Parts: sequence; structure tokens; C-alpha cells
Amino acid sequence: MSHNHATLLGVSRLLVGILRVLNLVMGGLLIAMFLASFIFEPLFQEFFSKRPPRIDPGMLLPALRVWMLLAMPMIAAVHILYSRLLEVIETVRVGDPFVPENAARLRTMAWCLLTVELLRLSFGVMAAIMNAAGSNIDWSFSVNGWVAVVVVFVLARVFEEGTRIRADLEAMI
Repeated sequence: MSHNHATLLGVSRLLVGILRVLNLVMGGLLIAMFLASFIFEPLFQEFFSKRPPRIDPGMLLPALRVWMLLAMPMIAAVHILYSRLLEVIETVRVGDPFVPENAARLRTMAWCLLTVELLRLSFGVMAAIMNAAGSNIDWSFSVNGWVAVVVVFVLARVFEEGTRIRADLEAMI
């Protein structure tokens, strides 16, 4: 592997590692915010009943809690996605990425991406509910994540076929 590719691979591994840690930190903050929504509910009710006056705290707070609950599986899916990506990067680093484990890792990553996209759709519903309560959340649909799901499922299949061909060639030699 050339020096440039090794450097880029190292940077990628570092970046994904940092993102994985930040994702876990976000998960911890999410749990803390969820618990705080119960502990400090009277303060939230009072705050949202005054600022701005158009917000219905009785509708907003439960919707916000559901949104936080829906975000927890997303944190888990993203953590699994980053963990599998780090494992794939490691196989590239050692010079043997076309192994059956990477096909399975890519398939898992695709399922994680699908989970994230389905949850994003539910977030759109939650945004509509919270907007009905007087909030102003801008949510929009994007096809990019759905394309990524398909791409990663296809790559998983390519890796499966590639490792099968590789095994057949090794058996012939």
C-alpha cells in the first residue's frame, strides 16, 4: 500500500473512531435529556407555556419524549455501523479486505442504514406533531440516505461474490 493510501486510511480510521465516540456521547446526553424531561417537567411546562405563547406544552413534551425514544435505536444503529466500518478499515489496513466477514459487515451496515432511514421518516412524523403543538421544526425528505442503503446492500453482495470467486480460484491453484 502506498504511503498516501496508508495515511488516508489512518485518517479515516481516526475520523470514524471519533464519530463513534461522539455518537455514544450523544446517546448518553439523549438518555440524560429524556430523564430530565420527567424530573424537570414542571419547569418545562412553565417555560413552554410562556415562550412563545403559541406552544402547547401538554402536546409538545410527550411528542419530544417519543422523539427521544425513537432516537435511541438510531444511536445504537449508528454505533454498530461505525464499529463494522472500523473492522472493514482494519482489513484494508492489513491488506486483505475481500474476506467473507466483510460481506457480512457490509450487510449489517446496510441494515443499520435502513434502520436510520426508517427512523428519519418517523422523525418527520414527530416534527409534524410538534409543529402542530406550536413548534417550528423544519424536516425534509431526502433520497440520498435511501440510495446509500441500496449501494451498501449491493456492495455486500459484491463482496460475497468476490470472496466466493476468490475461494474457487484458491481451490483450483
